[in-house]
Amino acid sequence: MGSRTGLVEELIERNCGVAVIDGGLATQLEALGADINDPLWSARCLISDPHLIKQVHLQYLEAGADVLVTSSYQATIPGFLSKGLSIEEGEWLLQQSVKLALEARDNFWKLNADNYYSRALVAASIGSYGAYLADGSEYSGQYGPDMNLEKLKEFHRRRLQVLVDAGPDLLAFETIPNKLEAQALAELLDEENIQIPSWICFSSVDGEHMSSGEDFKECLDILNRNEKVDIVGINCASPQFIENLILKFKKLTNKLLAVYPNSGEVWDGRAKRWLQPECVGEKSFELLAKRWHECGASLIGGCCRTTPCTIRSISKLLKNIS
Repeated sequence: MGSRTGLVEELIERNCGVAVIDGGLATQLEALGADINDPLWSARCLISDPHLIKQVHLQYLEAGADVLVTSSYQATIPGFLSKGLSIEEGEWLLQQSVKLALEARDNFWKLNADNYYSRALVAASIGSYGAYLADGSEYSGQYGPDMNLEKLKEFHRRRLQVLVDAGPDLLAFETIPNKLEAQALAELLDEENIQIPSWICFSSVDGEHMSSGEDFKECLDILNRNEKVDIVGINCASPQFIENLILKFKKLTNKLLAVYPNSGEVWDGRAKRWLQPECVGEKSFELLAKRWHECGASLIGGCCRTTPCTIRSISKLLKNIS
C-alpha cells in the first residue's frame, strides 16, 4: 500500500486488523432534535446547529469509532448558494465540517489517551453528484444525458480543494453510483495531486452491480490503475448484500476494503422517507460485521439509520473489547 495509507494501516494493525467507521450522522442528529428536512440534509446543521454535529462525533468516539466521517456529505458550494450564502461563506462551512470533527477527536483523545481507544482519524466526506441533487439519484446513477466526465470533475473540484486544505486525515467519496463519476473522481485526485489517503465507496441496490446497473469490474479496473485511490468499498447498501460484495471485490482488487451499510431500510428519494422492509437489529448487524471482517473488509461501520449503539456493538466484538 505504501506510505500514503500509513496512518490507516497503523490504525488497522493496532485494532486487531480492523478500523471501525462511525455510524449514521443524520440519524443521530435527528435523535438530538435537529431538523434536517432540507435539500442540504445533515449539512443544514453546519449553519443552524454545529454544536450538535460535534456532539454526535463525540458520541461515536465514545462508542468506539476509529474513523469519524465529516458532516459534508451533502454540503456543496452550489447548495449553500441556493440558501442565499456567498461562495466564501459556503467554503467556510465546508472547512467547519472538518474542524468540528478534528476538535471532537482531539478533545476526546486528550481525555482518553490512556485507555483502549485509538486516536481516531477524520475522513472528509464528499457525497456523489446525486447527493447534491437530493432526488435519490445516488441510488440510480441516472444523471441525465448531458452529464459527462468534465462536468463531474468541475462539480467536485472546488469542494475537494477546500476540504483538503482544512486538514483531514483522509477523504471519503461516498455512495458513488456509476462508473463515470468514479472515473471523474480518480482523475481529479491525480489532477489535484492529493497527498492524503482516499476511499471511494459505491452504492448498490441489488448486491451485484453498481446502482447504475454497471459491472463493478470495469469500474475497479479503472481505480486499480490509480495510486491516489487507496481504499474501495460499499456504503449505504443493505447489510444483506455486503458479504457477497466483499467476496466480489476481493477478486477484483488488492486495495483495502471499506464497508459501512445502512440498517437495511430503503430510502425513497422522491417521497423523502425511509421504508423498513429489511431493518437489521444491532445484534444481527454485529454478527454480520464479524463475517465481513472474516471475508476481508478492513474498515467496517454503519451508514444511514445506524446509531452509536450499532457502532459500540461492532467495536466491542471486532476489537475484542470486554
